[in-house]
Amino acid sequence: MFAEFAFPVFEKSIQDYHQFDDVNQPVNNPYEKGSIEHLLYAKNWVDTVQWHYEDIIRDPQIDPVAALVLKRKIDASNQVRTDMVEYIDSYFLDKYKNVQVKPNAKINTESPAWAMDRLSILALKIYHMHEEATRTDASDDHKAKCQAKLNVLLEQKQDMFTSISQLITDIENGDKFMKVYKQMKMYNDEELNPVLYQNKK
Repeated sequence: MFAEFAFPVFEKSIQDYHQFDDVNQPVNNPYEKGSIEHLLYAKNWVDTVQWHYEDIIRDPQIDPVAALVLKRKIDASNQVRTDMVEYIDSYFLDKYKNVQVKPNAKINTESPAWAMDRLSILALKIYHMHEEATRTDASDDHKAKCQAKLNVLLEQKQDMFTSISQLITDIENGDKFMKVYKQMKMYNDEELNPVLYQNKK
C-alpha cells in the first residue's frame, strides 16, 4: 500500500516544518539519501514551503517589490515540484519496467507520482484544517464548519488510498501501463515565454 506508506512521511515533513514555521528554514531530511522516503519527504517539503509562500503573497499589505520577489520564488518552487514528481515517476517506471503489459491494458489519466502529488497537498489541507477546527480563539461556528470540512478531507484521504492502491495494482498486473510526459513548462523558458524572448531582442 504505497499511499499508506507515503502519507506518514508527508506528515513528518509538515510537522518538522511547523516546528519553526519559516519559509527560509533549511530542510533537514531525516531519511537516507537515495531512498524513496527521502524523495517523498523532499517533495512534501517543497509543497509545504510553497503553501506558505501562497499565504504570504496574499497579504494585502505586502510590499510590491517583495511580492515580485516572492512570485519568482513561487515560479521556481513550481519547477522544482514538477521535477520531483518526475523523479518519483522514474522510481515507478524502474520498479515496474519488467511487467508484461497486457494487450488490452489501459492508460490512466495521471501517473502514480501525480496522484502522490495530490496526496501530498491533501496532507497539508488536513493539517491546516485541523488547526482551524481546534483554534482556541475561533468561534464555535467557525470550528464546527472547519470540522465538517476536515471530515470530508479525511474521507478523501481514504478514497485516495484506495484509488492509488488500485492504480498501482493494475500497473503491477499489466492491466494499466505508465506513460510519463516530461512537463513542458513555458513560463521560465527564454525560448518559449514571449515576454522573455521579446526582451532579449
